[in-house]
Amino acid sequence: MTPNVPDASRPPAFVLLGGLRVILRNSVYLTELRDRGLKVLVLTSEDWRAETLRAMRSGEEPGALIDDAGFVEGDVAIEGGFTSGVIAHLMEWRSRYRITGVFAAGEILVEQTGVAADLLGVPSPGLRATRICRSKYLQRAYLPEFSPQVRVVPPNGRDALPASELPYPAVLKPAARRSSSGVRRIGGPQELAAALASYPAGETLLVEEAVDGPEYSVEAVVQHGNVVFDSVTAKRTNEQGTDRFVEMGHTVPAPDGPETRQLLEANRAVVARLGFEDGIVHTELRTTAAGTVVLMEVAARTPGDGILHLYHLATGRPLEREILRTALGETVHAPAPHRVARQVYLETPQGVLEDVKVRHPQCAAPVWAADGEAWPPLRPGAPQDPPALRAVLVLRRRGDSIGPLTESGDRVVTFLIDAATTAELDALEAEVRASVDVTVRR
Repeated sequence: MTPNVPDASRPPAFVLLGGLRVILRNSVYLTELRDRGLKVLVLTSEDWRAETLRAMRSGEEPGALIDDAGFVEGDVAIEGGFTSGVIAHLMEWRSRYRITGVFAAGEILVEQTGVAADLLGVPSPGLRATRICRSKYLQRAYLPEFSPQVRVVPPNGRDALPASELPYPAVLKPAARRSSSGVRRIGGPQELAAALASYPAGETLLVEEAVDGPEYSVEAVVQHGNVVFDSVTAKRTNEQGTDRFVEMGHTVPAPDGPETRQLLEANRAVVARLGFEDGIVHTELRTTAAGTVVLMEVAARTPGDGILHLYHLATGRPLEREILRTALGETVHAPAPHRVARQVYLETPQGVLEDVKVRHPQCAAPVWAADGEAWPPLRPGAPQDPPALRAVLVLRRRGDSIGPLTESGDRVVTFLIDAATTAELDALEAEVRASVDVTVRR
């Protein structure tokens, strides 16, 4: 047991909670905290122990900017599974550091971040928001006006589910997973019965009315309960021709249209209902042909994939800086977009991955970033700069078996581009798609 150290002797520190890959991918968190003179403490899953220690000992940024790390055991599919480990580490750390802020840089420890902030008396989205945002069935219960028809299926309720009475097509999804894991479209009662048997016995599931229409997300920075920045991201998924919903592209900002105001208004209503206090909210929504906005899910953490990089390219400023200001109680300076940025995931052939080559004049070679490696820093362009390919990234290792796209972790190659106009962006996307060659052994 470490004895308490007087406040004046404890160095100021900040705790980042979440997956190592997210923290390294969005390395602005680490550089911003270092520049403020704060010790960087990272709490992540036990699964990432070796990778975290290797990054810390490498002597290279961004991993070397982590001053201390703690590892917790749990299962993201089991609610509250990581909580005791997080609290144990915080109790030990607060005896050695003066913790000035905490932030969930990823999905797995969102709820625990709310508890940690409440314990330490520092800003956060709040206990209600962090609890509800980690549970899809609580989101449906608290936000019925934005939700599709839904049936919550607790672990002991699968046999009693009136499958023949449910609306089809439906969407079956686990209540606590992330990255589209386990989410699939269901055509009828027999298909539902077979699918239910494939999920772990202790997992709570949702059977929802399938909602057709384009998908978006709204990213909003909230301070003292007020939205101080919000923007709409247009999304693509692989749902056409498949029963899955893997995200395959993001555009920031989404083209302005009549649905933009609806999406922003709906998100503000969600923020108010959650009692969201300080931080960033990432809300996924669809618009229907009838002109309604339907909530898919809401998260009290940064958006996934490369969306934060897209905001940097679109506005010229890292949004991470403003997010950290909410966690530290500082005034937020909302950025404004002056370019359009896009991330694209390629559909790749199945087989054993051998190589990826790029034949585009703006990119000599892809960056291989499969094992928690940091993404390369991206340099934003001036408003009227020519269209630019910023990076091509390979998210799997040579020798990996590449199968069908059933969840986010199955994706192999992505690239990030930006331009002054959407038309220029579309033309550059077509060029880059044609320039990437993925070689697999069948």
